[in-house]
Amino acid sequence: MKKLLLTVVLALCLTACAGQETTEATQPETTQPETTQTEASQTETTQPAETAQPGILSAFTAQDLQGNAVNQEILKGKKLTMVNVWATFCGPCINEMPDLGALAQEYADKGVQIVGLLSDANASDGSVSASQVELAQEIVDATGANYLHIIPGGDMMGLLYQITSVPTTFFVDETGKQVGTAYVGAKDKDAWAAIIDQMLEEVA
Repeated sequence: MKKLLLTVVLALCLTACAGQETTEATQPETTQPETTQTEASQTETTQPAETAQPGILSAFTAQDLQGNAVNQEILKGKKLTMVNVWATFCGPCINEMPDLGALAQEYADKGVQIVGLLSDANASDGSVSASQVELAQEIVDATGANYLHIIPGGDMMGLLYQITSVPTTFFVDETGKQVGTAYVGAKDKDAWAAIIDQMLEEVA
């Protein structure tokens, strides 16, 4: 039954999330799927995000999908961390997750990790929605995106408030300082690999 539910959810994401408006400040709008050539080219365009600032993740609190506490210590010992902000209603986010899962494995021995930042699990009162977390875990399992996914704590809300589209992806070094620019929109595996290689050169 869960597999059937997830299939229906994914189908709805692919058709509905492009026009979905945010209902809470912590649920950013999703970028539109490729419906026209013009829209597709806009999705692929690199856009600087207002949230990309030095030291953006130098100190933070969060939890993983299993409820374990997470903070900036996850960055230590990693040359580069790719933070992919996504939402359960976002078709483009879900579509790129299999590629991100593969990249997480391929770049692990190069000191690179990928972290998913789930943007729609927090209610307006700051509590975490158990049903959203369960749905997120089902999506992770179905897409093979077997890297760390975190739910932001209160001190990360300012970051989410500034992100207006998902997926949004940015990179930080082991101190939490932003590396390069941020990227709005989904990309395929080869495109992300090229960007990761470029970011590795910047932290070398």
